[in-house]
Amino acid sequence: MKITVIGTGYVGLVAGAALADMGNDVICVDNNLEKLKQLEQGIIPIYEPGLEELVKSNVAENRLSFSSDIDTAVKQSDVCFIAVGTPQDEDGSADLQYVLGVAKQIGKAMNGYKVIVDKSTVPVGTAEKVADVIKKNLIYPHDFDVVSNPEFLKQGNAVDDFLSPDRVVIGSNSEKATAIMQEIYAPFFRTGNRVIVMDVKSAEMTKYAANSFLATKISFMNEIANLCEKVGADAEMVRVGVSTDSRIGNKFLFPGLGYGGSCFPKDVKALIKTGADYGVDMSIIKSADNVNKLQRSLFINKIIARFGEDLSGLTFAVWGLAFKPKTDDMREAPAITIINELLKMGAKVKAYDPKAMTLAKRIFGDRITYCQKSYDALDGADAMLLLTEWNEFRRPAFERIKGLLKTPIIFDGRNQYNGERLTQSGFEYVCVGKGE
Repeated sequence: MKITVIGTGYVGLVAGAALADMGNDVICVDNNLEKLKQLEQGIIPIYEPGLEELVKSNVAENRLSFSSDIDTAVKQSDVCFIAVGTPQDEDGSADLQYVLGVAKQIGKAMNGYKVIVDKSTVPVGTAEKVADVIKKNLIYPHDFDVVSNPEFLKQGNAVDDFLSPDRVVIGSNSEKATAIMQEIYAPFFRTGNRVIVMDVKSAEMTKYAANSFLATKISFMNEIANLCEKVGADAEMVRVGVSTDSRIGNKFLFPGLGYGGSCFPKDVKALIKTGADYGVDMSIIKSADNVNKLQRSLFINKIIARFGEDLSGLTFAVWGLAFKPKTDDMREAPAITIINELLKMGAKVKAYDPKAMTLAKRIFGDRITYCQKSYDALDGADAMLLLTEWNEFRRPAFERIKGLLKTPIIFDGRNQYNGERLTQSGFEYVCVGKGE
């Protein structure tokens, strides 16, 4: 099948490469000429495990190409995926200007029946808006259908998630469009059909509901962890006890610094705004958002409790800058909030992250020191802060850490380490959710 994917961010690039890998002819369209030049040279502008190999192999097989010419791409395609950004607007809603801008261009380029796929995360009712924009911009009358096909990709595992999805949601009010979408996704399911077909508005809501539920699990566990600290309980023990209930499960139930990234914070706020627009008070989702904001402040308070509010003359070593492991994405990363607060209180920061250093330099500039190796950040620092749970941080050489730090103090924002063993080894250890 001939497919156009408009937008080459995390979702668009992964989708385009994966669809090409199943034998489709895919054109990825973007208006960023520098990014397109990099992609044509095999340079992937984002870090996502397995993506570089997937892109290069399909470009080599002439199944995947890149272009800035949306008009030609649309004309040559049967299906057009819209995968552009929907950033958070000032009122918390999803900004649809890029989605609707693409819809306008698609309408002008239409030369026959097309299926238009909303792959971007968009609020309920967006498909109708996209259809209206396309209709208003048709030069010649052509039939088309707009479907919703929300993505459920986890950054750091996006390629595997697309190639081996646990489910595919198709929101469609057209049998013809549904059949085409099922044909596209059939090769991804060799054992069992996990394609879920529903109406368009339900599919649009499903994405926000899923992300908000997962965000709520994180905030719920963090709230329990905060109470554990007050009553003298151990949040890790509580987590194990709760998560073994098959109705609850153990995923997204780890106490720490809260959620970040490009999806959860934005989607939670967008769902709250949608509720407000329809007169529904999303009180549970609001609470999840509030707890998430609070979690970073509570972690900073732990540092203040140990060192005081004036951190002048102190240096903190930060391990981990990305919002989660296996990505270089720092959008809404806890590290941004925590580092900025440390700097406000007069501290110096030495930081290391396996993949996010380039992006961190754009965010912090010369306000912090960037280290090429993890242990370089520890040399002469007054304490270490673990902010992202990269695998390489899980079993470090603690004696080496102790020798490099001025004082052997670890603030573990991800509850990665065995506090009892560290305390016995002469460390001060501060984590999340463990009472005295």
